[in-house]
Amino acid sequence: MNTAVRAIATGTLKEALRSRLLWLLAVLALAAVGLAGFLQAVVPAEGRATNTALLAALLRLAGAGIVATFAVTAIVREHADKQVEMLLALPYPRATWLLGRLAGCALLALLPAGVAGLLVAMAAPPAQAALWTVALLGELWIVAAFAVFCTLTLQHALPSLCATAGFYVLARSVTALQQAGHGALPDAGQRVIGAGTDLLAFVLPRLDAFARSDWLLYGTGTAADLGFVALQSLVYVALLAGAALFDLYRKEF
Repeated sequence: MNTAVRAIATGTLKEALRSRLLWLLAVLALAAVGLAGFLQAVVPAEGRATNTALLAALLRLAGAGIVATFAVTAIVREHADKQVEMLLALPYPRATWLLGRLAGCALLALLPAGVAGLLVAMAAPPAQAALWTVALLGELWIVAAFAVFCTLTLQHALPSLCATAGFYVLARSVTALQQAGHGALPDAGQRVIGAGTDLLAFVLPRLDAFARSDWLLYGTGTAADLGFVALQSLVYVALLAGAALFDLYRKEF
């Protein structure tokens, strides 16, 4: 089983590299650097800090987009080509295919996270850049696991990508939504909204606490932040993998 998982993970990574992913990473990295430099020139008041924050945000968004898009399209293509049925017909548990896919997406996430880390390291303290890179990697793993789960459930590329994008936006803004939900007026409607935002905050990962730009700007990242990121990544990747595995076993091929 371990051999099969490694083979599927390696095949997933090779598939990504054959699709000219490295060229896409290079183009997106250059575009992020260029756009951050342009915006710094337009708004020069903050100088280098503005450039670093914008670069980090753009690289984070680009990394999540690359990982989610590949995870979705690769599984949709496998379903269309009947490769999933062929792999599941082998004398291995269905979990082998799923774990191999997740492991391949985890390996793939190393590429955008590594490129982003190298770029921000040129404008931030090395220790803080390393912490930011590790946190970004955990964020990308959660996004990849959710994309795999959505694709197995919805089985179409566009709904899966939309659901993954919605998940990412909500997880990134859930703390702000929670604060807005608890307004100054404690009426019944406000309490309902507050309870709804509290439920969202309980269910969703706190991606706003991952790869924070203030770590790069002010050096505020600590070991406690790293521990929180590691715990959240472990819990949500495990939950999403379990949900995807349950959905996979209930299907009839």
